[in-house]
Amino acid sequence: MKKWTVGILVLLFVGAVALASTFRAVTLPVPEGAEVAVAPPPAPPPVRLSVLHAGRMFSAAAMAYRSGAFNDERIFGMDAVLIEHPQGSLLIDSGFGEDVAAHFATTPMLMQKVSRYEEEIPVAQQLRAAGRDPGDLLGVILTHAHWDHVSGLADLPGVPVWVPQAEHDFIHTGDPATALARNLAGSIEWQIYAFDDGPFLGFDRSLDVFDDGSVVLVPSGGHTPGSVIVFVSLPEGQRYGFVGDLVWQAEGITLPAERPWMTRRLVDVRAGVVSERIVQLHRLAQQMPELTLVPAHDRRVMATLPALAPAAAP
Repeated sequence: MKKWTVGILVLLFVGAVALASTFRAVTLPVPEGAEVAVAPPPAPPPVRLSVLHAGRMFSAAAMAYRSGAFNDERIFGMDAVLIEHPQGSLLIDSGFGEDVAAHFATTPMLMQKVSRYEEEIPVAQQLRAAGRDPGDLLGVILTHAHWDHVSGLADLPGVPVWVPQAEHDFIHTGDPATALARNLAGSIEWQIYAFDDGPFLGFDRSLDVFDDGSVVLVPSGGHTPGSVIVFVSLPEGQRYGFVGDLVWQAEGITLPAERPWMTRRLVDVRAGVVSERIVQLHRLAQQMPELTLVPAHDRRVMATLPALAPAAAP
């Protein structure tokens, strides 16, 4: 065997070993620190929360967080969450839409080759079946603008789509991850918002959507430049944090553990910021047992939220 052939084989072997090592069970260090100031929220109005399962994909836990197993297949839900507030209703993300097959075709070829998906009932159809007019929504709050979070927007014409300036700019950079958002942009009414309110649960800036503490947005960055977390407080005392794709499965926060190197390289704009936010949320969850942190694609956690009930009679 020629020396150069041996050298290539050695390099391939070393590379394979190095790649495999990135799937090892390594948790993120959690430094000691002062607790976050958590003031009791004002009594929120009668806010209602519902989950709408609008599609699913499948992947091994090993691809979602370090220490996950390759033989542990997880359902990655493509869901939306409806927030019903006396001042109006909002969606968090939009799930798969009616034209998901065409939308999936806009993703990078590698994803199309290695991924499979199943359709469920699109969000707009579920809303109408439950007696809600999708056109009455105040808006859709995107946790970020990747294809699986914007697919359902095509079925919600005229509904404003809320993004911070950083995410709006990211959509229009030409990045392949936002191809679908750009394709839909001509029919979307973008509502750009700023984080003009003060610190919230350890985050420096926030936006209190209804000025009553019930729905608060904070910038998280990292996964995409304008990724956000949506905190929701219910009258019964339950609190939720919808963290988008900072982690794909709950173990990312509870361990805490980042995604393996390969998936971090593929999906995170600033992986170091994602790791910092994971640790931040891990510490926050330890401090606040009443807070449920909800990854956008962990169907196990999403399934614990209330299902969409028929609209109350006027």
